[in-house]
Amino acid sequence: AQCTDNWSTCSRTAVTGHHHHISKMQVTHMRSAQCGQRVNRSRTTSVRCQAKFSTQQQIPFAAELIANAGYICQPGRGILASDESNMTTGKRLNAVGIENTESNRRDWRELLYSAPGLGQYISGCIMFDETLYQKSASGQQFTELLMSQGIYPGIKMDTGLQILPGGLGETATQGLDGLLDRAKAYKAQGARFAKWRAVLKIGEQGCPTTMAIHENAHALARYAQICQEAGLVPIVEPEVTLGPGNYTIEETAYWSERFYSHVFRMLNEYGVMLEGILLKPNMCLAGLDAPVCTPKEVAHYTVRTMKRCIPPAVPGIHFLSGGMSEEESTVNLQALQDEYPGSPWALTFSYGRALQSTTLKTWAGKPENVDAAKAVLVSLAKANSLAQQGLYKGPHPVPGGGRIIQAMRIGGAGK
Repeated sequence: AQCTDNWSTCSRTAVTGHHHHISKMQVTHMRSAQCGQRVNRSRTTSVRCQAKFSTQQQIPFAAELIANAGYICQPGRGILASDESNMTTGKRLNAVGIENTESNRRDWRELLYSAPGLGQYISGCIMFDETLYQKSASGQQFTELLMSQGIYPGIKMDTGLQILPGGLGETATQGLDGLLDRAKAYKAQGARFAKWRAVLKIGEQGCPTTMAIHENAHALARYAQICQEAGLVPIVEPEVTLGPGNYTIEETAYWSERFYSHVFRMLNEYGVMLEGILLKPNMCLAGLDAPVCTPKEVAHYTVRTMKRCIPPAVPGIHFLSGGMSEEESTVNLQALQDEYPGSPWALTFSYGRALQSTTLKTWAGKPENVDAAKAVLVSLAKANSLAQQGLYKGPHPVPGGGRIIQAMRIGGAGK
């Protein structure tokens, strides 16, 4: 800074930087002595400031993050979400008469990952901690088995939901402690991306609160920042969950917009590179006690919400199935393409139950059913691949069927 005294003229020039924006501000003003006489002595202050800002060049894994995110959201492919905890997986296995053991959980995941041709329609697979380190019956690491099909391994990073104070049953997501060390270990094991789920409850008196929105937006942003530091593409999952109530699709759209807007504000505050993330939101649906909306209605409100909230720098939006039936998930995904052809993001899928439910029932733990179950999985993946490209015409491999709802589990992974 350089200063020259001038009581009649003060000129200040500042250069400030914030992220990628540089602005110049020049302020000049005149002062006169109280007696009205002009003072000959002058004082000029010139201040030049350069604030720090981040660029892609300053993010060590920037090129890798952008490339991996682009690969996962390529046309005609989506994500298989198989990151259920041991407890949740056990409940699903028990429902078809299979005991919840480590070996049975491994056999179930091996059936999914080894389905012939799955890689034509699936580009990424989210795994649970146990599964990431497991091997197939032949001794091949699951991460290697997936990569042999061109499917990038991903990892669930959060450790579950915990009730927030207030008595409304709202939740915060746990798992930030030690996250960087875990992220580095998962990357060394072969993971290319990660996932963190934040749940917002609507449809009940007083929900959602500003506290719940702010808490979950902050955690998602901090998680995403840490993942990018470790070289993992973060899937950001702000879910306005489908639950009991007769709330309308308009209400879901309103709260989704509010939630997503806060999430992206926090992502920007934490310097997260948007080109190196993927988004996993809910589609806009009415409450479980309201009439089921048509695919056209779902697509209209969902696309409008995305347009209002999601920057085009984000390469892919991978919608969760969120309790929709297998056919409903596919038909609604097709409707999104009809509603917004030429979308700046890939409007695609990251489905769990909508790919696994009938597959598991077909297998039922019996060796003689393995091939048939694999065929069901691939046919479901193909149907959603066609829908992602706007080419799905039906018939669906699993027509009809009701909503696939599970109770929200509280207390952390395995609790």
